[in-house]
Amino acid sequence: MADVELERAAGLAYRQARPDTVSDPPAVLLVHGFPQSSYMWQDLLPALAGAGYRALAPDLAGYGDSPHDRPGTWERHIEALEDFRESLDLGRVALVLHDWGGLIGLRWACDHPDALAAIVASNTGFFPEGKWHGFAEAMRTEGQGEELMANMSRDGLAAMLRNSGDGFTDAAIDEYWKAFQTEDGQMAMLELYRSGDFEKLEPYRGKLGALGVPFLVLWGENDPFAPVAGAHRFDKEVPGSKLAIVEGAGHFVFEDDPERCATEIVRFLGTALS
Repeated sequence: MADVELERAAGLAYRQARPDTVSDPPAVLLVHGFPQSSYMWQDLLPALAGAGYRALAPDLAGYGDSPHDRPGTWERHIEALEDFRESLDLGRVALVLHDWGGLIGLRWACDHPDALAAIVASNTGFFPEGKWHGFAEAMRTEGQGEELMANMSRDGLAAMLRNSGDGFTDAAIDEYWKAFQTEDGQMAMLELYRSGDFEKLEPYRGKLGALGVPFLVLWGENDPFAPVAGAHRFDKEVPGSKLAIVEGAGHFVFEDDPERCATEIVRFLGTALS
């Protein structure tokens, strides 16, 4: 199994795994969601390298081992993703996206279609009429979000995540807790949610379907935050897309069933990038 290395580029920490036998492998860029980091891809990175891909997973600014870069807005993260790709001269990339990583990565994809080879979208959204769930609404509400951040503890984060998924180890909790440990980090998280107005997606309506790249919709079937109806909408709106519903998994599908996720993605990329 390929080793996973922790490196830095364009101000971001990132994890990377490379194949041993391919001199110029296709690049696969993995973008995590909230409140996670590149650690969430620990099982997928070596699986991708083993299949012949260069797999790279940045810690978004303020998460994992990347310093915050306030304001931590949606737009700022999109710009940072492009800076990261350019700094490593990755060329065309396949995207694997989850949660907020989907909202960031899909906007980036629509803005940079010539840099795109394929997309895997998992338990996310990209629809102008979208609605935030209860926790997100609390984060977006002045005063309420600050109180939530101030009262968050490592044990509280662990309880919140483990109530939503089965695969969260103590090591994973330690990695994800890093984002909450400073006041600047907490404020950057609030800035992300408070910049997340779904109306900003109106100019992108229909653009995913027009990209014309292979598209896999990979979804945990029991997601209370991004219900499975969203998976079927992606599948309907993107011509030729593939749909894989992971039975028994929830929002954190890569923790709930990492083996099934890796199998689906490697199989999809084997066709998409051939």
